[in-house]
Amino acid sequence: MFVPLALAAAAAALVAACPDGHDHEHDAREPHVHRRAFPSAPLTPPSRPLQWGDVNIIHTTDSHGWLLGHQKASFPEPNYSADFGDFASFVTHMKAIAEEKDVDLLLVDSGDLHDGTGLSDGFPPGGVDAHDVSPSVFARHAGAMGPRADVASPSHELYIYNNTLDMYKNFAPKFHGRYLSSNVNITVLDKHGNNVSVPVGSRFARFETTKGRKVTALGVLFDFTGNDAGTTVQPVADMVKEAWFAEAIQEEPDFFLLVGHMPVARDNWPLVFNAIRAVHSTTPILILGGHSHVRDCLQLDGRSMSLESGRYMETVGWLSANLEHAGRTRNITFSRRYLDPNRVTFEYHTRRSNATFDTASGKAITKGLNNLAQQFDLSLTYGTAPQDYTLSRDPYPSNGSLLSLFADQVMPVGLAVNNTRAASGIPAFFFINSGSFRFDIYAGAFTKNDQLTASPFTDSFLFLPNVTLDAANAVVAALNGGSTASRRELEEEDVLYSRGDVSKRYNEWLRAMYEAEPLAKRAAANLTLGYVTEDACPGVGDDTLHTALPFFSTPAYVASPAPAGVASNAAVLDFVFDDYIVSDVVRILNSVQSATTYTASEAALYSETLLDEVLGVFAQAEWK
Repeated sequence: MFVPLALAAAAAALVAACPDGHDHEHDAREPHVHRRAFPSAPLTPPSRPLQWGDVNIIHTTDSHGWLLGHQKASFPEPNYSADFGDFASFVTHMKAIAEEKDVDLLLVDSGDLHDGTGLSDGFPPGGVDAHDVSPSVFARHAGAMGPRADVASPSHELYIYNNTLDMYKNFAPKFHGRYLSSNVNITVLDKHGNNVSVPVGSRFARFETTKGRKVTALGVLFDFTGNDAGTTVQPVADMVKEAWFAEAIQEEPDFFLLVGHMPVARDNWPLVFNAIRAVHSTTPILILGGHSHVRDCLQLDGRSMSLESGRYMETVGWLSANLEHAGRTRNITFSRRYLDPNRVTFEYHTRRSNATFDTASGKAITKGLNNLAQQFDLSLTYGTAPQDYTLSRDPYPSNGSLLSLFADQVMPVGLAVNNTRAASGIPAFFFINSGSFRFDIYAGAFTKNDQLTASPFTDSFLFLPNVTLDAANAVVAALNGGSTASRRELEEEDVLYSRGDVSKRYNEWLRAMYEAEPLAKRAAANLTLGYVTEDACPGVGDDTLHTALPFFSTPAYVASPAPAGVASNAAVLDFVFDDYIVSDVVRILNSVQSATTYTASEAALYSETLLDEVLGVFAQAEWK
């Protein structure tokens, strides 16, 4: 599958009662296998302490395998350089502070563990996506947090049935009823050999916090349609009409905790919220969302708050609420904060030094992640990238654009390997969906992990022979929305979104962030690049002040330069494209020319090199 699909999926809401805080260590950190290239300038510290309430939540979402942190030297990467072991130590110390303050602290994750780095996608042939990293890290982390692992629901694992089955059998049981899948089922064999549809996790959970507050929690997935056969996703509007849902919300808790892989804005959280409000008009409701990869916050009324905490372990969210002070009817005082996950941030908020920050459990998790990285050979180096190549911080076309690099150089060079067509001298015209890329490439060693981070998908490259240059260009223009007729060939935005494509929403957010920033601030020399969040909640949300990331729009599809010496109307080209879009290519190709009628069955394999390999092949050839 290509990236728009892979950016989606279900809900993984994982809430854990936090660790006891008695795991402090004073020895030095063990070295990382993947050494971080720290910048010459120090990281900017947080702007102010966190605001604590009587109920507090640490929130993550859409980690997509980024458990070893962001390891490159170019900003904004150092802002997010903490690994999951650092995060575990941070949570341990935050729990100790919560105990000092005599307040509750919960840990919540809203899903999408797969599809993003070598840790989740670098497994050997025959493996299951994220099988090695999900249970060993998340379950181990939950175990370090005490007897309760509080909430969750299925995630990016719905694209492939075996991934969902792995979560059902090996991951969800480790959370003892706190891995929630309120509207997601999997079909399995019961003990009599009959097919039965059952929740991947639990429909809902009731539990008490450390301080005795009663909680009812649900884990909800947006109306996702990209799931594999053998899995089902019930529309949210239907879920709230179920008898089990009515039973789950009938008893009034101290607060409802709604966790799910669904954006807090422009989606169906109000359906769940209103169904609860119809029964409990003033009960506090805390919503932790995800999926659209943005930092966002809003309040549906004065006794609720909804928080979404970014992507790729670039954000740790913080939500606090003073429930006791608000009584049964007054508006609740909430706070929220978006933390940059790095050692400076974590040490600042935990009042620890570099010598006293690490815990035994945190170091063990880091060691386990590095061992897994070694097992997957993620440090294998293909070459040295001469500069940064970005998806949206450089315009397309330009020397800094990753899309320009891939279209102009990577495909023509990388796909010439293991390819009898290229050896014959037949000219080729390549194009690809820009959503096939998940992340930038940074200057320095280009490794197996960097390759999988940029594009972890195992798509094949197909070709149709004897296509004219005019027709090939017309297909690319049509897929980029070049005419009213061609637009009918494209799926509507809501259909793409339902299948999991969040790139449009994420890019809209980046654009708005950049365009809203005053030029004077943008020129300030004392601010590093990072997120500059404007949301609907009061106060400043970003924990560390930054200047906004530059943003340039890019086309949905990009193509290689026209082969030299080929007439525009000569039917001589090999037309090369990603296998996922073969039906669209054939349909549009037949609509823009009539000389030849093409069929999908004619599309043959162009090269043995897959999408998640071609950058490495290119780097070996060109980045020695």
